[in-house]
Formats: sequence, structure tokens, C-alpha cells
Amino acid sequence: MLQFVFRRTLWIIPVLITISLITFVMMKSTPGGPFDVTSSGRDMPKETQELLMRRYHLDEPDWKQYLIYIGVWPTGNDAAGAPIFKGVLQGDLGPSYQYKGRGVTEIIFAPPSVGGSLWESRFGRTATLGIFGFVFGVALGLPLGILAAVRHNTWLDYVSLFVSTLFVSTPGFVLAIFLMIIFGLWLKWLPIAARTWNTWQPWLLPSFCLGVGLSAFIARLTRATMLEVLRQDYIRTARAKGLSQNLILIRHALRNSMIPVATVLGPALAGLVTGSFFIESMFSFPGMGRMFVQAIGQRDYSVILGTTLLYAGLIAVANLTVDIVYAWLDPRISYK
Repeated sequence: MLQFVFRRTLWIIPVLITISLITFVMMKSTPGGPFDVTSSGRDMPKETQELLMRRYHLDEPDWKQYLIYIGVWPTGNDAAGAPIFKGVLQGDLGPSYQYKGRGVTEIIFAPPSVGGSLWESRFGRTATLGIFGFVFGVALGLPLGILAAVRHNTWLDYVSLFVSTLFVSTPGFVLAIFLMIIFGLWLKWLPIAARTWNTWQPWLLPSFCLGVGLSAFIARLTRATMLEVLRQDYIRTARAKGLSQNLILIRHALRNSMIPVATVLGPALAGLVTGSFFIESMFSFPGMGRMFVQAIGQRDYSVILGTTLLYAGLIAVANLTVDIVYAWLDPRISYK
């Protein structure tokens, strides 16, 4: 197992390099640049553009810009004449072009106030929102799927299928619009775009929008796997021995039916954390997703690359964790 984890961890490195290279090429292929206009929307003077391009090494060839960002090409020399390397390999995600004087690492991980915790940073808030959506999706999807399987071909099964199909078919941003109109404008129970996120009320709507699709997917998958397990011979044997239905479900059926579900939970959690772009933008949520969308419009290359690498790393770690949990749930599986 340790050798498998080590090999998979090493494979993450070329994956991240490939993703960063593809992202870099896509950014450079789009028209426009980070210094075409000023913050007020006016055209930036050509002399100022050239000065800023030299400052951030954007006047270099594209291949050299990429190597500088990765950290394998020096950005200059120190007082002693030694080359200076400052890039991803040195733990620096680069400087932001729009957040003056701040690096991407600071923008993502630093809390807004001095003395604040990591959970108050953009990364922390996005991770918290993703965890809330994940908990909601699992808490609703698992019982719904189990109930549909146990009450197969009854009205509970049909209602579960209808609800899960409806939730899967509804995009998150469409659901967000309806929820904002109903609970924010008509009923005025919950805020639409909160100024502060220190209370629980502003988190409800975006968490629901993130988790509702996951809950429907988990419900359908749990129902299908549970029905398959309940038809196995060892379940019939347990019933023939006189075991109660609840004991059969908990001890035999539930654990075995959770193996396929567990394979999607890790990537699902990473997907919720990394896939909240539109939800964060619609609810004015101060997280990484909203920052990423703004960076695309502002051509802030370092923010785009840094956020993409972080997202890709989270998904890779989630997939590795799923493989480990999969082997723990099913002892027949071994990684050599």
C-alpha cells in the first residue's frame, strides 16, 4: 500500500505540470492582456504598459515566462551575482497584477484581518462552503437512496426517483435564482448577498445549491447498488437464518453497497470545493471561485494559474484518498 501511495503521489507532479502548461497556453492564446486598461477602465499609456510588462517579465518569450513561473528559470541575480529563482517550485504562486503588492499565495490563504484564521481566507471560505454542500448532499442522498431501495417499487421509491431526477436535471445557478427570489425577495427569510459571513444564515442558500445535485447523484447510485446487493445469495442466506431486516441492512447490505458510493465521494468533495464559481459569483461569496472568475476577466495570469494548480492538486489528493478508502472497505482489493 505504501508503495502504491508513493507512486501515485509522484504521478501527481507530471499531472500538475501538464495542467499548468495547458492553462498557460490557453491564457496566452486569448486576446488582450492584464495591462490593456487601468482600474478605471481607461486605456493605459503605452509607456506604463511597457514598464509593467518588464516588471512582471511579461516582455519575455512565452516559453521563458512559463519557466520563470514554474521556478526553473532565474528572475534575476542577487547582490553576489547568484541567480534568483522564484516560482511554484519555491512555494511562490506568483504576483498578482490586479491586487497591487500582493502575491497569489497571500491572496488565497491570508485572512482579511490581522490575527484571523485560515478559515477566514478565500481558500478557507470556499473549503467551508464545499464541506457544507458535501455534508448536505450526503445527509440527504444516502437516506433517500436507502429508503428507495428498501421500499422498491412503492410510492416512496417513485418519489425518490422523481426528486433525484429533478435535482440532477436542474443546474445549480438556475436553482440559485429561484431560491434567491423565493427566500430572499418574497419571503425575506435569508440574505441574498450578505456583507458579513459570520452567521449561519448567509451560508444556507449557497450550500443548498452546491449540495442538491450531489444528493440526487448519491441517492440514485445508493439505490442502484443497494438493490444489487440485496439480491445477492449471502443476503438470502442471512434472511434464511432468521436475521432481522434491520440487522441485514446495517451489517451486510449497507457496507457492501457503500463501496461504489465511496469511490465518488472524494472527487465529489473536491468538485464542490473547486466547482463553486457560479454559485460564489451569484451570492457575492468572498471565496476562491469568485476570485477566479474575476481574474479571468482581468487577465490576471498568476491568479488563474495558481488557482488552477491548487484545484488540480485537491482533486488529485481526493482521488488518491478514494483509492485508499476503497481498499479499506473491500479487503479483496490490494494495490501492489
